[in-house]
Amino acid sequence: MDTDFYRIRRLPPYVFAEVNAMKAAARARGEDIVDLGMGNPDGAPPRHVVAKLAEVAASPSAHGYSASRGIPGLRKAQAAYYERRFGVTLDPDKEIIVTLGSKEGLANLAQAITAPGDVVLAPNPSYPIHSFGFIIAGAAIRSIPAAPGEDFFERLRLAMRYTVPRPKVLVIGYPSNPTAYVADKPFYERLVAFAREHGIWIISDLAYAEIYFGEEPTPSILAVEGAKDVAVEFTSMSKTYSMAGWRIGFAVGNPILIEALARVKSYLDYGAFTPVQAAAVAALNGPQDCVAANRALYKKRRDVLVESFGRAGWDIPVPQASMFAWAPIPDRFRAAGSMAFAKDLLTKAGVAVAPGVGFGEEGEGFVRIALVENEQRLRQAARGVKKLLASR
Repeated sequence: MDTDFYRIRRLPPYVFAEVNAMKAAARARGEDIVDLGMGNPDGAPPRHVVAKLAEVAASPSAHGYSASRGIPGLRKAQAAYYERRFGVTLDPDKEIIVTLGSKEGLANLAQAITAPGDVVLAPNPSYPIHSFGFIIAGAAIRSIPAAPGEDFFERLRLAMRYTVPRPKVLVIGYPSNPTAYVADKPFYERLVAFAREHGIWIISDLAYAEIYFGEEPTPSILAVEGAKDVAVEFTSMSKTYSMAGWRIGFAVGNPILIEALARVKSYLDYGAFTPVQAAAVAALNGPQDCVAANRALYKKRRDVLVESFGRAGWDIPVPQASMFAWAPIPDRFRAAGSMAFAKDLLTKAGVAVAPGVGFGEEGEGFVRIALVENEQRLRQAARGVKKLLASR
């Protein structure tokens, strides 16, 4: 039998698996591990959202197949969110689709619009699905910088000029996972103009839209005039409302891309569980104080992380958004690489982080630290770090 499966052959071993296995083994031995590795929110969704889930789930009629595009009320709620938050008007029937988390939506859009041999531009380092969703679909990836600076556009120009075949799709994500980079509206204006000039689709990942720490709220690419001609944007309920396990996200924007995604999804799923979608409506349409509270919580944890790790001897750049810190490896550990340093942190400091190389080769020399433990645990992690840095 042929076991050399095409798509499996294109996927490298999962970089985080080894660290995760070590973490599980340490906990099985009774060791206390401060887990800052996975971006899994530790809070609970708002009570009224959970109550709506239970209310709708109690109805006998709520347990059949749902709609692959998402129930109309949820698409309308997402349109209302974009209108009040970004000033963007969306057609709930043609420009919005509900996804099973933004990760699923992005991967299925890659299947819908990519043929084997197509070239896709994706940031490096980046959240793995930004590249591997397209790699699974058969595409070739050309890396561009993750930071939204002048070098980004220079590399973009070179890619469009010299890549054969010409790239069809550009993936971006700000605030970034793992780097926590942010982009402003002038960046998006320039990017939309570039995409319109060169005939390239843009896929924007806005999963961390509401986790920003400055005075200026995170912008959407769709707020740029003409963006809907070339762009689709993914958002998620996971971080904003601490609903990661509920698997609810959205794709919004260009109707051609939305229809392509809808067509693929119609063959693959019947939509999210209806009570979960109804609860998501309650989250989007209900009081938003929980969103501000989550933002304040992550900002406080960021400050504690930077302060306590700094006193321990590890200077962490201050992230301006997201729930992550992108931390350069201390000099004396740099030669060994991010995987070895992550293992040292786990075994000698009792702290789990994500090795930067898992986000692309340009992530080597860094680790990603997730702000998913409380302030006391972050200070505990800093004590472990201090012990490691003081050791020989």
